[in-house]
Amino acid sequence: MSTEQIGQGSRPVAKKSPTGRGRPPDSSKREAIVAAAAEAFFVHGFAASSIEQIAADAGVSKVTIYNHFGDKRALFAAAVDCECEKMRGYFSIDTQLSGSSIRERLTAIGEAMVAFLSQPKMVQFDRRIAAETEHEPEIGHAFLKAGPWRMKAAFSAFLAFANERGELKIPDPELAAEQFVSMCKGMGDLERRFGAAPDSTENSRRIAGALEMFLKAYAP
Repeated sequence: MSTEQIGQGSRPVAKKSPTGRGRPPDSSKREAIVAAAAEAFFVHGFAASSIEQIAADAGVSKVTIYNHFGDKRALFAAAVDCECEKMRGYFSIDTQLSGSSIRERLTAIGEAMVAFLSQPKMVQFDRRIAAETEHEPEIGHAFLKAGPWRMKAAFSAFLAFANERGELKIPDPELAAEQFVSMCKGMGDLERRFGAAPDSTENSRRIAGALEMFLKAYAP
């Protein structure tokens, strides 16, 4: 086994077989690793989370983590992606074809998004990653790529499909996605970041107002 220099430290790398063949990935181990990593990163942040502790929590070795993900940053991206997958399910084609109206589907998306972002662990994570990005911009980019940018792409596709079906008339789905999200969050996103408790009544008022403005702007 050799040692490969990565970022600020070194990590062990298993040698590849001459034929390039190896044991197939163990999906249960991968899921355990991602779950342990998500818990560590969302509670402690990127810098304070160690591969050693994540490996111990997942019941695997450090080598297993590196074999699955390559490095800590890739593991971080996988953990963020896994957490955001819970939200992206609202943008699926199956949801589009569920028979509910576009108003009902957008309301569900707005409510799920605000509830997702209002979780204490998400607020805490947002603060820590923002602070760490000041010293290591690559961490911020990794977060944006694995989380918000993928969410925006999924929601944009949702709106583009609604446009194709004639439910909405949207010339720029990406811009419309940003507009809807921004209106639903309102000042609540900023307030939570600075310690204000989530207000469910105010959140509902924001979402309802956002929906009315959005549908008036993009009604077919």
